[in-house]
Amino acid sequence: MKSTTNTKVILLHPSIHKQNGTVSTTSSSSSHRLWLVFIVTVFTLAFTLTLFHSTMPSSTKPTSQSSAFITPLPPSISDALLHYAATSNSTSPHMSTSELTSISTSLTHCSPSCNFLIFGLTHESLLWHALNFNGRTVYLDESEFLVSKFEQSHPGIEAYDLSFTTKVSDFPELISVTKSQVQNECRPVQNLLFSECKMGINDMPNHLYDVPWDVILVDGPRGYFPNAPGRMAAIYTASVLARSKKDGASHTHIFVHDFYREVERICSDEFLCGENLVETVDVLGHFVVERMEEKSFEFCKNSTSSSSSSSSSSSLPTSNSASLSSGYDD
Repeated sequence: MKSTTNTKVILLHPSIHKQNGTVSTTSSSSSHRLWLVFIVTVFTLAFTLTLFHSTMPSSTKPTSQSSAFITPLPPSISDALLHYAATSNSTSPHMSTSELTSISTSLTHCSPSCNFLIFGLTHESLLWHALNFNGRTVYLDESEFLVSKFEQSHPGIEAYDLSFTTKVSDFPELISVTKSQVQNECRPVQNLLFSECKMGINDMPNHLYDVPWDVILVDGPRGYFPNAPGRMAAIYTASVLARSKKDGASHTHIFVHDFYREVERICSDEFLCGENLVETVDVLGHFVVERMEEKSFEFCKNSTSSSSSSSSSSSLPTSNSASLSSGYDD
């Protein structure tokens, strides 16, 4: 019995050692894993910190670049652009050097960022985009084909086509109807998107009505023959956009090209007003129009010149119809 008991003890003794060896081996491997996890964690933290510090300079670069982009266009570049634009214009009846300079000066005043709205795609379109390189330049034109071609040739340009329902031959009647509705659909302060005024353009992209335009150029649509759309709607719309804007500067520079023509001159006198005319340069009229209160129903403070213009427009002689279709469009 003793020997049997001893045998059992001897037999159990190795198994105890084996179990202890397993336990010790397991604990040893566990400690190795803990050390491995610790080392990996340390290296991960170190790598993360290194990556963070290495990206700090690059994260500040956009700030410095953005600050660089809001600097005004250097005068030397502006002068060069105007020079070459005027030189290329010398062989065809486009804007003169004086006219280009007048518009460029207004863009400089609202730099480094201007909202510039242009009616008409013309020879000078790319020049305006270059001079307003920090701002937003939007083109509106009557030709869907020209707009599409212009956008394809110059990616990044923002241009839209419009449908005009007006005609130069209907000009006197349009003036009369608009004045009769000045306290209703054709008031000077409103969102034209919801207007039924025949002179108002209400098919522009919706977001354009809320932009505080700094400069507006009316150099389109065509207006040199009786069935042409004429620039009545463009001039009226420009005047309402200027008076209705809620943000930005309190005034808007509005330029009307071919100002010598009856339609352009009389519409400007009615809706942009003689008291707002600051200069005429060759065939370019320059107006500065202030924003107005929402309950305003008069376009011009001095209605004398306006009424005289309307009377002359309602009784334009037949010979003046030729002058309506004379001149040039870009």
